[in-house]
Amino acid sequence: MNLTGLLAAAKPPPVVKRPGHRVTLSAMSPPPDFTALLRAVAVHADRDAFAVLFRHFAPRVKAWMLRSGSLEPAAEELAQETLLIVWRKAGLFDPARAGPATWIFAIARNLRIDAARRARHPDLPPDDPADDPIPPALPDALIAEAERNGRVRAAFDRLPADQAAVVHLAFFDDRPHAQIERALGIPLGTVKSRLRLAMGRMRSMLEDLC
Repeated sequence: MNLTGLLAAAKPPPVVKRPGHRVTLSAMSPPPDFTALLRAVAVHADRDAFAVLFRHFAPRVKAWMLRSGSLEPAAEELAQETLLIVWRKAGLFDPARAGPATWIFAIARNLRIDAARRARHPDLPPDDPADDPIPPALPDALIAEAERNGRVRAAFDRLPADQAAVVHLAFFDDRPHAQIERALGIPLGTVKSRLRLAMGRMRSMLEDLC
């Protein structure tokens, strides 16, 4: 099944409509557990889990490709190819060696290198970037990353619901301010002020991590 078919088969995230047809989140939650999502893809070929991974990582990989010098069409194609490899090779992910984002962006980096190599030498056979080794993370680094992620989730949980909704849509769903304005039915200035207040609160709670 191709990427379009995989995403079409996945269920969209649930939303609820309030009076006046304003859309809001039914319950605010911390960032997804990407390790668990990768495991679900690897073990159960879970298309819903893959859809969550795609919605989060595809735009970020594309943005990274653009910052690295790729043109728009190539960045889009490489981002989709990265996530297709994630779908096919999720079983190779080892959380003891690297975090989910590190593993996915290593695939993206290797794809970009391979694409540049093929552009210079079109007759060379392509390599499979998912098979490239990722250096193992040190135990202290894994512990520190887990503690940092826990602190960020705890800080997010302490935000007021209206600020958490804006943060969730802006950072976890990667939506621009104009889409958040429409989704929550609030003025653009309110979106920006809530986001600014939320970031100030989280910075104060995570001051030692900044």
